[in-house]
Amino acid sequence: MLEMSESENIHTNSNIITQEFIALEDFNATGAEQLSFTAGDTLLVHEQVCTDWWWAERSGCFGYVPSAFLHRGVEDVEDAWQDEEYFSTYGTLKLHLEMLSDRPRTETYRQVIVSNSAALRGKVVMDLGCGTGIISLFCGRLAQPAAVYAVEASSVAEHTEKLVKLNRCEDVVTVFRSRAEDLMLPSKVDVLVSEWMGNCLLFEFMVESVLRVRDRWLKDGGMMWPSSASLSLVPCQAHADYSQKMEFWENLYGLDFSCLQPVAQEEFFSKPKFSHQLDPDDCLSTPCNVISLDMHTLSVSDLEKLSGEFRFTIERSGTLHGFTAWFSTFFHSLDEGGSSLELNTGPHAESTHWKQTLFMLDGPIGVEEGDCVGGAITLQRNPIWRRHMSITIEWRIKRRNDPTFCEEKTKRFPMWR
Repeated sequence: MLEMSESENIHTNSNIITQEFIALEDFNATGAEQLSFTAGDTLLVHEQVCTDWWWAERSGCFGYVPSAFLHRGVEDVEDAWQDEEYFSTYGTLKLHLEMLSDRPRTETYRQVIVSNSAALRGKVVMDLGCGTGIISLFCGRLAQPAAVYAVEASSVAEHTEKLVKLNRCEDVVTVFRSRAEDLMLPSKVDVLVSEWMGNCLLFEFMVESVLRVRDRWLKDGGMMWPSSASLSLVPCQAHADYSQKMEFWENLYGLDFSCLQPVAQEEFFSKPKFSHQLDPDDCLSTPCNVISLDMHTLSVSDLEKLSGEFRFTIERSGTLHGFTAWFSTFFHSLDEGGSSLELNTGPHAESTHWKQTLFMLDGPIGVEEGDCVGGAITLQRNPIWRRHMSITIEWRIKRRNDPTFCEEKTKRFPMWR
């Protein structure tokens, strides 16, 4: 960070047009010429030096700042939630085909209803974001609730009403085409069930709508399904991804294309890889839970930033290409002392449409059995584009055979803004 007089000797181009930007999240400078800031700060960008780094000013101090952490400002955003795009996507059958074809997902929700069928008798249930209404229909056909409120904001609700009648559940299931924020119901509910999870658990942040509806419509002592959720992480190998995206450029038809490797690194590995199917044999250690959510107590404000620490002992020698994350959700029983059910989207469970999320490092690192990989992961919600977030992974490697060795690095992955 440089003061005014120092900065004048470095950047004095009078033709540069100053523009105001908003910080999307915190940034801690790692060098004297970088400028630290916190989410929400206003920065004046004096020069866009290159794609990744800009020369900026904050409170009379100057320094280089990462462009990915900045946005022109809230006034540029007409639809911060991108609701029109979001709900139109769910208004077609493409995503519903994918979700309904996901046997572990759909079967888990069915088993939750079956195992709690006696306790659901006479209860009022809300199925938030019901889609085609499969969970509502499970309730209507497999239990005897007093009422099921099937809530859906997208145009698929028109089809849901037909499906309810076709399956003779109209005496129990009522479809409400409404956004969660505008919802009006005849009564509060005993059970709030929803399939709100996105990639890396939170992406798209439907969970906020679930929490707001919980606070308004769930009875005191009511049940949330899922009742809790967790995010798991593991250090892993990804030889195929690295070979196909990076080593590919080393030799093409006898020609050297290696100068494109840095470009490929930025294009293919700067963001997470969704729908990655991790081979359990590529896990370099035992997975650990890094973030846990209690759906009865979680608040909307908690979603802005969630962090967790990890410490892995490498269990077999190999190449550390990155980390892979996935989530599990847990459904508590309505009966006291009853067993909970789990939906696990990890590599050791039956594959789901979410699969896993891969975070590739900037370069492979050889690791040996007994080495320690420790660090932290932070999920930072985008303060402007509310369905997006970034994931920052900080890690350090300590060698079992060299106590003096310690390599520390940090990488930020936008999902997607």
